[in-house]
Formats: sequence, C-alpha cells, structure tokens
Amino acid sequence: MPTPTHIAILLFPGFQLLDITGPLDTLNTLSRTTPLRLTILATTLDPVSTALPPSTPTPSPSFAQSILPTHTLATAPPDIDVLLIPGGLGTRAPETISPLLPFIEALYPTLSYLLTVCTGSAILAQTPLLDGRRATSNKKAFNWVKARNSRARWVAKARWVVDGNVWTSSGVAAGMDMVFAWVESVWGREVADELADGNEYERNRDSTADRFSGRWGAED
Repeated sequence: MPTPTHIAILLFPGFQLLDITGPLDTLNTLSRTTPLRLTILATTLDPVSTALPPSTPTPSPSFAQSILPTHTLATAPPDIDVLLIPGGLGTRAPETISPLLPFIEALYPTLSYLLTVCTGSAILAQTPLLDGRRATSNKKAFNWVKARNSRARWVAKARWVVDGNVWTSSGVAAGMDMVFAWVESVWGREVADELADGNEYERNRDSTADRFSGRWGAED
C-alpha cells in the first residue's frame, strides 16, 4: 500500500476536542520530516464548535471552542488517503450526523485508512462499513454505541482495534495511543517512539488492555 500523504478530519457540532487535537499534534510534528497534507471537512465552511447541538440530551457547556473547516463535504478533494472521525456528545444528534453517513460510505472505497476515535465508531456503525468487523469505542458509552450496529463485533477490553484498514479506538485520550500505533504501522517503530518521546507521552502499547472497560462495566 502506498504511504499515505493526505489526511482528512471530519467535523460536526459537539465533537470531542482531544479526539482530533491529540492525533493532529502528533501528525503536525511528523509533517516536519514527512510530506503530509491536511483537509478539515464539515457540512459547511462555518466554524464547527465543540458546543452541543440543541437536540442532544446533555446541556451544552458555555465553554467551547471552534475549528474552521477547509472544505465542505461537497468540495472534498478526491485524493484523501486517511479519514479520521472523532467522537463526542454531538454523535447523539441525528440531524448533524445523518448528512455525514453517505459521504463516509462513498469515500471509503478510495481510502487507504479509516480511523475513528471514541464514539466516532458510533457514526461509522450507522453505515455498513463496520458490519462483521471487530471494533471498539468509548467504554462509558459502550452499550449505546453497540446499539448502533449489532452486526459489528464489538471488543470491550480493547484500547484500539484494527480490522483491515479500519482502526477504531476507545475513548478520547485512547486516540493518541491509536495514532502512535498507526504511525508505527506505516512509518516504523522508531518514528512513532521519537514522536511520543518528543511529546513526553507514555504510550499504551497493548491494544488489548483497556482498564476503562472494567471501570464503566463495558462488555462485548
């Protein structure tokens, strides 16, 4: 498989900030020595806020941040290699998630890798792309995520799961462990370790061990 160079992030209102900024910080550093391009996708070019849509059951905090997309779904570049989908409480707002589903499904055949963090796998679960695949998600929301797709093979104790070219991770900070493992699989362990050590980040290297499954009572 060719080495990926074009990475896209898919945003929606109420996304979890660390789901994207953790992996992006690592990729920002990697881009100093490796040619990488970044595209930030959303339904419009308006700033996308971490504030929750009105339809979510949880009141939105007044403390929120926004990120500016570079492209809409309709103007997405045709040469995206990697798509990263974050999670967040915004995944529980059908009116914001529904427009993303046909886009993801249509884009997938041209991708080299599809990565999700946290409840980003709940978005993916609403397409056929997780049918029959092993996957994981945020452990506190695990039962809710599982209910989105009974055909997926959900793995409760995994920190992250790789099934073919689809990578899914547990909640929030687990996306950083996943992206270091993904970097290692593409560019090698030395590169991944250098990035982690440069960030003074202690990697979780065992994808099968996630103590938060016990903490939140998540089961396969």
